[in-house]
This record gives sequence, C-alpha cells and structure tokens, in this order.
Amino acid sequence: MTPEQFVESIETDNATALSRLGSSKGLYADTGGTMERAAVLRAAATGEFHARETFEKWADDETNDDAREAFAETAREEGEHYGLIAGELEGEHDPGETPAIQESLRTQSDTTGRAGAFLGRTMVADRSADQATAFFVGEADTEGADLLREVGDDTEAQLERAQDLLGEVCTEPADWERASAAASDAIGAAHEEYTDSLDEMGESPEPSS
Repeated sequence: MTPEQFVESIETDNATALSRLGSSKGLYADTGGTMERAAVLRAAATGEFHARETFEKWADDETNDDAREAFAETAREEGEHYGLIAGELEGEHDPGETPAIQESLRTQSDTTGRAGAFLGRTMVADRSADQATAFFVGEADTEGADLLREVGDDTEAQLERAQDLLGEVCTEPADWERASAAASDAIGAAHEEYTDSLDEMGESPEPSS
C-alpha cells in the first residue's frame, strides 16, 4: 500500500464521520452552539493548545528519528497557531478539558500507531480549519479569515508530513493495519464527541442540507 492509497482508505472507511465533522455543524458543536467570533477563536485555540501538548509529549519519548522530527515540527506549528489565535482573544485563554481526539492520540505509544493517529487527527483538523475560515468569510472578518487560512495552510503541510511518515514506518501489511486502526480511532473519538455535544443541545448530528 502507498500513503496515498492509505489516505483514500481512511476517507472511505470514515466517510460519514469526516463529512459531519467537516460540516458547519462541526463548528456549531465545537463552540457549544455559540457561533460568534470569540467562541470560534476559543474553540480553535483550545484545539491547538492540546495538539501542541500531545505532539510535544510524542517528540520527547519517540525513538524513531523521522517520527520524532515530524512530531517536533508539528508541535512547533501548533504552538505558533495557539499563540496567534489566543492573541486575538480578550483576556487569558482557558484551554479547558482535553478534546476526545487528543485523548485518543495520547493512548498511542508505538511509532506506527502514532503515525496513523497523526494522519487521522490532521484530517479532522483540516476540516475544522476550513469551517472556521468559512465562518469568518461569512462575517466579512478579513483578519479572522486570514488567520485561519494560515492555520489551514500549515495543516495541509501536516497532512503531507503524516503521509511521508507513514511511508517510512509502514513496511508490512500489519503496519498499515495498525496505522489504520489508530487513524480511525482518532476520527471516531472526534465524531463521538461531536454527536454527544449535539445531543446535549437537542440537535441532530446530520449536517444541515
């Protein structure tokens, strides 16, 4: 299997979850139903804060050189994103509880599982960044839209980084299976949190038509 084929298989296996997470209801769930500038920024900042924590921990104890470099670079980017987004908020940002997707990532302790989870998380983050950007575009908020586009550009680079890493660490069919399970676990955790959040608000998890 190639990394490109792997991405296609993950998208196919998790089509419903990714479609929902990439809809406007994904942003609605992330903000607790408060579709306002500050709420969108807080949700984005929270995601970046906890992602940085995860990738820093991975980089600290990773034994594979390629993986350690990929995680360290991603942690640096997430830290920059967090600083930029949190800087747009009034007062100190409270990162709150760790998102379910990051809890899922932190259960991965082997390089192959981490590579798969890295890809799964980045696929979700890419869709979240797109929705946040669309929100600011809709609000004619050029500053906010440009900021989230910058985050989205880095996320696209992370997708390529994750694919490159998978190509390095997955050498046997069992490796691809391990990575696939971890990627789907990450996406599944995000989707479960999404549906739980909407259920609490009395909303359907189906995207609006």
